[in-house]
Amino acid sequence: MSSRDHIPKAALYLGLAGVLPFAYAALCLIVPSAAPLGDWLLPNFAPDILLRNYGIVILCFMAGVIWGFAVHAPSPQMMGYGFAASTIPALVAFFLGFGPTHQALPILIMGFLALLPLDAWAMRAGLAPNWWLRLRGLLSSLVILCLTLGVLYA
Repeated sequence: MSSRDHIPKAALYLGLAGVLPFAYAALCLIVPSAAPLGDWLLPNFAPDILLRNYGIVILCFMAGVIWGFAVHAPSPQMMGYGFAASTIPALVAFFLGFGPTHQALPILIMGFLALLPLDAWAMRAGLAPNWWLRLRGLLSSLVILCLTLGVLYA
C-alpha cells in the first residue's frame, strides 16, 4: 500500500476525537449519572440537545468537505454537482436547530448516511484520497450509532 492508501494518524485521531461529544451525549442518555461532567462544562447541559447541535455542526462540516473536493473536479458539470450536493445537507441541517430534537436526530442520521455516497463519488472521481472512505465509514458508523442511541433514549 502506498502512503496515499493509509489513513494518516492525525486524521484518524482527530476524527475519533470529534466523535467524543457524540459518545458522551449518548452515554449521558443511557446512564444519566454520567451527566454531572456535562453540567460542569456546559450550563443547562442536555445530552439530546448536545447530540442535535453538535450533529448539525458536524454534518455541515462534512458537507463542506465535499465542496472542497468538488473544487478540484475535472469538469464544470462535476464541479456543479459536487457544489450542489454539498450545499443541500447544510441547508437541511440549519433548519433542524429550530425543531424538536426527537425529530432532528433521525434526520441527522439520514444526513450522515446521505454523505457516504458523496464521499464515494469523490473518491471514485479521484478527488479524495484512497483512505477517505475507510475513515468516513468508521467515523460515520460511530456517529450514527450515537445518534441512534439518542433516538432510542432521548
